[in-house]
Amino acid sequence: MSETEQTSELFEFAAALVDKTAELSPIAATHYGIESYDDRLDDFSIAHSEKTADLCRTSLRALRAIDARGDAERVGKAFISERLTSQLSLHEAGEMRRTFSVSSSPAIEIRGVFELQPAENSDHAEKFRARLAGVREALRSWRAALDEDSARGLVPARRHSVGVADQLEVFSRGAFAEVARRAAESCGVDADGSGLNAAGEDADEASGEIAQWLREVHAPRASDIDAVGLERYSPWARYYNGAELDFDEIYEWGWEDLKRINARMWEIAAEIAPAAASLSEAAAVLDADESRAIHGTDALLERLKSLTEGAVEMLDGTHFDIDPTIRFCDARLAPEGAAAAAYYIPPSEDLTTRPGTTWYPTLGHERFPIWRDVSTWYHESVPGHHLQCATAILESARLTRFQRLGFISGYGEGWALYAERLMDELGAFADPADEMGHLSGQALRAARIVVDIGMHLGKKAPADIGVLGDLGDVAGRVWDAEMAVEMLVQRAIEMRDKSESEVDRYLGIPAQAISYKVGERVWLRCREDARRRLGGGFDLKAWHSYALRLGALGLDPFEAEMAAFSG
Repeated sequence: MSETEQTSELFEFAAALVDKTAELSPIAATHYGIESYDDRLDDFSIAHSEKTADLCRTSLRALRAIDARGDAERVGKAFISERLTSQLSLHEAGEMRRTFSVSSSPAIEIRGVFELQPAENSDHAEKFRARLAGVREALRSWRAALDEDSARGLVPARRHSVGVADQLEVFSRGAFAEVARRAAESCGVDADGSGLNAAGEDADEASGEIAQWLREVHAPRASDIDAVGLERYSPWARYYNGAELDFDEIYEWGWEDLKRINARMWEIAAEIAPAAASLSEAAAVLDADESRAIHGTDALLERLKSLTEGAVEMLDGTHFDIDPTIRFCDARLAPEGAAAAAYYIPPSEDLTTRPGTTWYPTLGHERFPIWRDVSTWYHESVPGHHLQCATAILESARLTRFQRLGFISGYGEGWALYAERLMDELGAFADPADEMGHLSGQALRAARIVVDIGMHLGKKAPADIGVLGDLGDVAGRVWDAEMAVEMLVQRAIEMRDKSESEVDRYLGIPAQAISYKVGERVWLRCREDARRRLGGGFDLKAWHSYALRLGALGLDPFEAEMAAFSG
């Protein structure tokens, strides 16, 4: 507990809950910045999963007996209760184990955690060695859980078994050996003498073994059906959004919003590529423009960092008050084998051990049309996720530790998408290419609503959808993966390899994809409500501060709390 953090029954309970979570999940502990468990990996067995569910149950019982002091604790208690309840429902249904993909699985969690732990001395080197040596057992525990679950029919769609098998095959070709090499170099130890090389090689070998098992044993047991259906989709939607949603209404709204965005994209296309017969052809013109391309990953990372630095200079003191301790946000390359979308990992809770970091997946490319990434980096860094998450960590006097480290996709991704829109409103996309990149991102998130709900709930494509590439007019056809990929290529002008990865993600993480636009809609609605209520007394900077200092909330309680903003 920090020196500025309050001392109360709820604050002490929340701090202890984080510690118990870290003990059960060393990977989560590393994400929090708790170094005590950096030598270990998670146990993914069914028995250990039940321990996590038990923690939710006992914590909920204890939480009910705690009296909240004042409004801040009332909000904090409600947040903790909602998160534990949502998690428990998914644990008890087996969904937490059953639902995985190349974007979210023990395989990617294990590989990714090595990028987050410190590597500065011989003690750190030993933690790397021990954790690498634990990869085989961690994967074995996951395999055992998958084996037992699949024998009971608790399986994902086959594409996810095969996709993660392919991902692990990539890892087996030296991914962990490379972790060992870099750790030895950073920590100043001998790679062979320290045991790092041997541990890395064993982790690579273990990855190859489970890849083969997933492909040959688990995949044949898996389902031919990609969709999860309403019964499974609904609790995931509550988990990711913290709200009760009308999927029919959201589906129709998402389609109308996509048409609105596409209309503006066509206006820009007429300016930058008059001969283009499709939005994807206009995008190809921008992609081929060498004046808008960056060559090499070093130059790419420098450009991404400069985007964040420029946003900080532009916004600090005008639309936000950005604390000096969180002005820096790093940019790094995502590990090979990661999914195709950029992502962000918050700073350690002490704000010193590890900075907030954005991650760029190169997908093997060395040339990068930067117009596609400008808006995305405002989403991931400032004023998006970095400002949001780091601000919450600073609020130790107001938010419990559980809140400061918590995240709900509807609130968090909704804010980040709102942040992109804010930068557009402030004139950050004066270059038509950058605006096209921004609109491409907006179109992607609107298309996600249509294809995610469409695929999982078996909806038919809108009557006015028209032609999707080589598929022709797909009006009235039930959404499937092939249609979804073409939708992203044609209407969101995403590259095909990224579109394929995106659709795998949607099918493997039900309802998370809709949280971006659903959340943004709530953020915009709250802002307009405040403007209407306060008129000339509305202060955007004060509104931003009030909203971010609330910390993560489900969308329903967030909207209720924002109705109390009075300037």
